[in-house]
Amino acid sequence: MSALSGFWITLRTIFRRSFTQRYPQRGKELVTAPRYHGRHQLNRWPDGLEKCVGCELCAWACPADAIYIEADANTDAARYAPGERYARIYQINYTRCIFCGLCIEACPTRALTMTNEFKLADTSRASLCYSKEELLAPLAVGMVAPPHERLLGLSEQEYFAGLPPTGEPDKRIPSLDIPRVPPTTARTKTSRKRGSKRGGK
Repeated sequence: MSALSGFWITLRTIFRRSFTQRYPQRGKELVTAPRYHGRHQLNRWPDGLEKCVGCELCAWACPADAIYIEADANTDAARYAPGERYARIYQINYTRCIFCGLCIEACPTRALTMTNEFKLADTSRASLCYSKEELLAPLAVGMVAPPHERLLGLSEQEYFAGLPPTGEPDKRIPSLDIPRVPPTTARTKTSRKRGSKRGGK
């Protein structure tokens, strides 16, 4: 009886119209949900300094061991983040990443978030290991490319107090004659040739 009922389900559904959607042949871009877990992004403060403090909590939380970090100390001569440390090397191996989002929950400064970008397929394993330069958010209006001193306050307490909402320029940032790096989202050919300490794992 169970075999007959299985055949009946097959006969009942075999002539139904297929609802499979082909991509990208279907003619338009796929629209993801607002909270879709896509490619990671390292965020910046409103003056352009990096939010990542190199604590490595995201690497410890990753169940797939896909994140590799080497931290270094900030100095007044070369400051990349407002705190004591910054991530000198930050790599995510997308051949390992399972896009679970546990690294996002572990980040204490909201430095690491996930974008809606899902087109990560490539032709080699090495190109799927993203470096810090590829993961950093582009410079927005009012941001200055690091290294530079804190532009939102001389001390850490002044710096973190009263920041404006994300995406709005901060009026406390002075107009300095520091060259600004144009924002870019495309990966360059040179960045795809760099090696990785975990790329071959």
